[in-house]
Amino acid sequence: MIQKEQNENKDECMLADIRQLSAAELREALLSMGEKAYRADQIYIWLAKGITQFEDMRNLPGKLIEKLKRQYRIDNVKIVSAMTSQDGTVKLLNAFYDGEIVESVFMRYKHGNSACLSTQVGCNMKCAFCASTVDGCVRNVTAGEMLGQIYAMQNHTGEHINNIVLMGSGEPLDNYDETLKFIRLACDEKGLNLSGRAITLSTCGLVPQIMKLADEQLQITLAISLHNAVDTERCEIMPVTKAYNIDALMGAVAYYIEKTHRRVTFEYAMIDGVNDTMAHADALGRRLRGMLVHVNLIPVNAVKENQFFPSQNSKINVFMKRLMDKYNINTTIRRELGSDINAACGQLRRQHLEGDGKKPNDTV
Repeated sequence: MIQKEQNENKDECMLADIRQLSAAELREALLSMGEKAYRADQIYIWLAKGITQFEDMRNLPGKLIEKLKRQYRIDNVKIVSAMTSQDGTVKLLNAFYDGEIVESVFMRYKHGNSACLSTQVGCNMKCAFCASTVDGCVRNVTAGEMLGQIYAMQNHTGEHINNIVLMGSGEPLDNYDETLKFIRLACDEKGLNLSGRAITLSTCGLVPQIMKLADEQLQITLAISLHNAVDTERCEIMPVTKAYNIDALMGAVAYYIEKTHRRVTFEYAMIDGVNDTMAHADALGRRLRGMLVHVNLIPVNAVKENQFFPSQNSKINVFMKRLMDKYNINTTIRRELGSDINAACGQLRRQHLEGDGKKPNDTV
């Protein structure tokens, strides 16, 4: 019986994920199946509601449901574990159809609920302060799987997602095509119907992809993970600097602002004794002065794989005051959420893998 179920699951995984299809692609697929085009809209609306099986599409005839099941799967994300913080933040460990796992985080704010999603299983960027990059990138996450993280989160919490941040495991622009497809799917009026302004994409600074993204002229918020404005020092914590130095990165940011007229956020993780002096504040201020930018100072999460610790609050406040008073740069300090449940990227996944060395779908 177990072997039969495993074979059935394997066969299902060979089918195409219907969540990967845009409304237009779904219409074409339905027409090719000899069905009416309006059925595509019905299916698309059901998918946006987070249903987990075709049988739940109650206004579809049984014959169409059978056709769909022969050609497609609904790529559901299985929640392996969930941890809830004292502040209401929920961290989810999600398993995909192949057993690979990623994390997502549900965060409550006054302006609505935000979902932090992963775009890759692991990461190749090798940032020294991040747990998700320790074992490199296993594979890219598909647009359908990104949507699946949202639906699983909404089903688990019973709450609607208002904003999306692509800041989980992985470098979104290293998975450019799937990330862009996800953004377009999430903004589709028949789908999640999110505004582009409700989506933030964070990158460590892949210059060619930033330029390409600028030409898309989307209304999303671009966030640059900078963390040091001195090339030689940034190289030590962010190896991507060796390929694209800060001059090149700033040129790409300027181009992005020119093309989109959107303010760019600079994420700056405050690391005790590494990048939190007045000299570092001045280096950052000189780089950003006069640009349409916002700086977000973030006390770095302590990760056992490295020896980095967050700067003292007093030091962070002085750093912020320097940027605001001397360089007239809009600066905020990010409110810490989920620190008691290891909400930093990759921590929960690593704990899970180190626990028994198995993926969720592995058998004993």
